[in-house]
Amino acid sequence: MKKRLHKLKKMRPQKPSAPVESPVYVGDIDTTNLAKPTISKIMYDANQIVECVLTPAELATFKPDANKKLWLNVHGVHDVDLIKQIGALFKLHPLVIEDILNTEQRPKIDEFEDYIFLETRNFYYEKATMSASSEQISIVLGRNFILTFQERATGAFEPIRERLRASRAQIREQGVDYLAYAVLDSVVDKYFNVLEDVGEASEELEDLLLNKPSNIHLHSIHQLKHVSIELRRAVWPLREVLNSLTRNEKSFFQRTTLPYLHDVYDHTVNFIESLESIRDTLSGMMDIYMASVSNRVNLEVRALTVVAMLFMPATLIAGIFGMNFKYIPWLEDHNGFWWCIGLMAAIAIFMLLIFWRRQWLSSKT
Repeated sequence: MKKRLHKLKKMRPQKPSAPVESPVYVGDIDTTNLAKPTISKIMYDANQIVECVLTPAELATFKPDANKKLWLNVHGVHDVDLIKQIGALFKLHPLVIEDILNTEQRPKIDEFEDYIFLETRNFYYEKATMSASSEQISIVLGRNFILTFQERATGAFEPIRERLRASRAQIREQGVDYLAYAVLDSVVDKYFNVLEDVGEASEELEDLLLNKPSNIHLHSIHQLKHVSIELRRAVWPLREVLNSLTRNEKSFFQRTTLPYLHDVYDHTVNFIESLESIRDTLSGMMDIYMASVSNRVNLEVRALTVVAMLFMPATLIAGIFGMNFKYIPWLEDHNGFWWCIGLMAAIAIFMLLIFWRRQWLSSKT
């Protein structure tokens, strides 16, 4: 019982003990080796786009243009002062700043009068180690601005920037709500990339298990199951977040954008169904592995049993002729030893023929 309580305590996310007025960074990344935070600014409308990188000094004097749409992307949420500065500029709630700095949260949504705050996660799969890593993405959607926060520059949103740079792009003619949809859609698309890699790995692993199972394959099954569990923990709450966005209670999304949000929601439902199918496959592979190991043990036990049965008549004959009676057949015969060996061999051959007829010597039964 004590071990279980200790495990639950270890799994519980660690929150900072400081009050909300003095938020701190919470994460498992060594911030001493990270690059300096960067702030990329994109201001655009249907006709033009202005893109640049803001310094902390320029951010202090920055004033958003109400006539243009703004996308501010921040790399380096470990810089508490920078996040607080951005929060003061856009009048973010202290709890929102605390959630941005806490990078170990599940996907969630908080609605305010002037903006919507979203938390989601981006996943990356390593084929060599069959493991997945993730990063938290915080999104603040206002009436004419969107803020995105990441720990490191991974290039996850570069395709969206390319679409914004293209002339006469639909994404520039739409509002920032459409840009928020594009960000969420890119996150869900990466989930499917990870799911495809996990599905391919599970199929290859299943073929290996059917041929020759080993302890390495058992470790791979556990690795893939861990990845599927992490994906499920991220996508299930994200589905609820998207469902809340489609209700559009605060009218942050235009009617033309809502069908796209419904499409992303459908993708998450499809993803969950595919993920459950892969999880069932992994559970089945565990059963296959256990059955294969049990069958291999049975074959080895049967082989040992056959060998033991072959030597039992020889042991019996040796025991009979080793008794201390005065008159024993073949005892005084010069060829008695060879008659005894021949009898043992004949019985062993006869038993082998019986085993072969009953297919006890086959490795397939």
